[in-house]
Amino acid sequence: MKYSKSNYEHKFTCSYRNCTNSLANATCVDAKRLVEDIALTDDQFYEFCQLNRDFRIERNAAKELVIMPPTGSETDERNFNLIRQLWVWTKQDGTGVGLGSSGGFTLPNGAVRSPDPAWIKLTRWEAIPLELRKKFALICPEFVIELRSESDNLRILQDKMQEYIDNRTQLGWLIDRKQRQVFIYRPHTAVEVLNNLKTLSDESLLPGFF
Repeated sequence: MKYSKSNYEHKFTCSYRNCTNSLANATCVDAKRLVEDIALTDDQFYEFCQLNRDFRIERNAAKELVIMPPTGSETDERNFNLIRQLWVWTKQDGTGVGLGSSGGFTLPNGAVRSPDPAWIKLTRWEAIPLELRKKFALICPEFVIELRSESDNLRILQDKMQEYIDNRTQLGWLIDRKQRQVFIYRPHTAVEVLNNLKTLSDESLLPGFF
């Protein structure tokens, strides 16, 4: 699929018949022609994501698909470092599980989201039946990070962070390296904006992380 800069995020409501076709075989124009006003079931949406693993696919609370191309190499390297740091801390702390950006979660509002890295308390994770963990588990992580790439729309990421908080995430970091800013999201608290940070931490939820 070919993307122009203005087409880096597309919202589709697709029929299951059309969604079984790989996006890799379509141009943006072709994909738009496939759009039909019908929602996928949860199982159909999961299958659609498996058929199109080269894309990062989410679904909003209105059941519309949000399809994004792979990130650039620089952003992916930074994502890898974030995931590595969270993995090391998670193993040392032992109270939760960490997950990367290729996994999805079904939020209480019905949206399916894939934060860059995420962390969930172990007791909540283990309460989910094993079979349900194999797909998009119905849970909202306690902690999420979104790393803005060069092409990401800041307003869309800010709305997504607020959605996490509205669905009971306890802490969210939106890292905008381009503007050298970090937006910190917490429940019932105004968004905190920090500039030119070299380190970032939160001892209340993630003691010793970063």
